[in-house]
Amino acid sequence: MNHVLEEARAILADSERTVILTGAGVSAESGVPTFRGEDGLWRSYRPEELATPEAFAADPRLVWEWYGWRRETVAACRPNAGHDAIARRCMSDLGVRLVTQNVDGLHQLALDGLGAIDGEADPLELHGSLFRVRCTRCRYGSAHRGPIDASSPDTLPRCPDCTSLLRPAVVWFGEALEPQVLSRAFELASEADACIVAGTSAVVHPAASVPLVAHERGGRIIEVNPAPTPLSHLSSATLRASAAEVLPALLEATR
Repeated sequence: MNHVLEEARAILADSERTVILTGAGVSAESGVPTFRGEDGLWRSYRPEELATPEAFAADPRLVWEWYGWRRETVAACRPNAGHDAIARRCMSDLGVRLVTQNVDGLHQLALDGLGAIDGEADPLELHGSLFRVRCTRCRYGSAHRGPIDASSPDTLPRCPDCTSLLRPAVVWFGEALEPQVLSRAFELASEADACIVAGTSAVVHPAASVPLVAHERGGRIIEVNPAPTPLSHLSSATLRASAAEVLPALLEATR
């Protein structure tokens, strides 16, 4: 492990631009249930029942009730050493940018905890955030961390501009990712000399294409994951450990 860690650090030292892609595994050690794990959030529910536009149209109260529970669960979690290491590196090195599949907001909390100025080193949230809402009719959208009252359809969050229902600002099954966010992620990947892929199964596209774009343009992949993934054979350095365990050492200033 020490030898591979030094190899990975050497790659970062030689890189002017680095993109970091994170997945659910980075937040698992903060107590956030993983998407597909044994204790994953979908264990008791079928995704098509709760996380699709059709489900929301059919029963917005049920969907909001479930998302209210998810928000309460995640709000009790705190950033771990992996989140903090990424936040420190992104704030100290303008050539490092973060792209995340996670919707838990822990990367942003880690940045806020370090005193990041609003907008400084903000993560690109490919799949949105549990703690943002957007209108189902107009262009309104905002941060939202308040409680959700899903006791009846009349108590659900409403748009302050047009009074239509608000919905969680997350990407549901069957929905496309925000084009501008995805385009920016691919742009960063295409310019990257190195791509760190941490805590993701690398099977959910188009997010999983981010490191592939970096690799095709000559960027070297550093994988941080306890288990092999489809990216393992493309990686220049593979660290078989959790993000919280290895990212602090990996992301210490290397130049």
